[in-house]
Amino acid sequence: MNPKDYIKQEFAQIFGEQPQRLFMSPGRVNLIGEHTDYNGGYVFPCALDFGTYGAARKRNDKLVNLVSGNFDLKCQINIGSIKYQAEHGWANYPKGVINEIQKLGNKLDSGFDLFIWGDMPGSAGLSSSASIELLTAVVVNGLFDLKISVKEMALLCQRAENKFIGVNCGIMDQYAAAFGKKDNALLLDCQNIKHEYVPLKLSDCVIMIANTNNKRSLATTKYNERRSECDAALALLKETVGAEYLCAIGTDEFEANKHLIKDPVILKRATHAVYENARTKEAVDVLGKGDIAAFGKMMNDSHVSLRDLYEVTGPELDALAESAWQTEGVLGSRMTGAGFGGCTVSIVKADAVDTFISKVGEEYKKRTGFEASFYKAGIGAGAREI
Repeated sequence: MNPKDYIKQEFAQIFGEQPQRLFMSPGRVNLIGEHTDYNGGYVFPCALDFGTYGAARKRNDKLVNLVSGNFDLKCQINIGSIKYQAEHGWANYPKGVINEIQKLGNKLDSGFDLFIWGDMPGSAGLSSSASIELLTAVVVNGLFDLKISVKEMALLCQRAENKFIGVNCGIMDQYAAAFGKKDNALLLDCQNIKHEYVPLKLSDCVIMIANTNNKRSLATTKYNERRSECDAALALLKETVGAEYLCAIGTDEFEANKHLIKDPVILKRATHAVYENARTKEAVDVLGKGDIAAFGKMMNDSHVSLRDLYEVTGPELDALAESAWQTEGVLGSRMTGAGFGGCTVSIVKADAVDTFISKVGEEYKKRTGFEASFYKAGIGAGAREI
């Protein structure tokens, strides 16, 4: 059964009537440029052709019913009284978005019923949280004809995650889910919140995602700590550098001023951010020239930096990436997302996919004891009504 038919059927069984509207919001994978977004740098994500689906219907009262097809949890709230409640789990993401939409002055004249179901792995680093957030935004925007722009939806979803959930994420995940375009990646300038589309011309290669199946929650990891460490580095560099963001500092200027950072841990974090930003811009240039091999090497370099300088990979992600590097037909492989578990993204020759899955899967299980899951990534469009 296709996703549209499934969510319509489940909605009718749960709520006793057919939904009025159907919506979809994609997951995303970031090809290169990690932990640069909240440092005002460049990222290079693309939306996936799988993600989160929603079936919705307006109500005649002020209640909002949120039901998930992936988690055994139902949540009912009053549209005029929204607060964070830990026991609501995943439902806090749509609650936070509804809250931000209303804070903008939008009047919701009623509540609504929403059934949510996703076909991507949760807690895998493919940004299921941002996918749910953008899904909620397009649902509310559509049901109530609010005419909120795509960019504002991305921004309000980021605020919801920052302020309501408590994860100090950058704009990349929400932006990629909002602005995704089929068969294109986005080069996003996170300082000025501007993007350009870059066609993904991978010749005889495909994008493969490998899931560690090691669950992690951003709110309880060291994600916020890393952001604070970068802020501390910027504060020290500001003694001589006029930049407002860490990634606004070029590599030469950073080398001339890095002596201001005495703490070796803070220095490692800053070094990653500055050089990863430069690497991202160069990687997009070589990809545009059709040099897939050079792009793949930069992906490898990115993972090494995230492992050794930013220290967000861990044994599972390292096992996947390092075994991929040793597999014939793999041009590049790196962790994607915040880290601390989740997924790797690899560029693999199309005729080597089966070998990649077999060899990397076998080596990964030998090193970690976990079974990896593998997905061929199709590049899809942004959050929308379907």
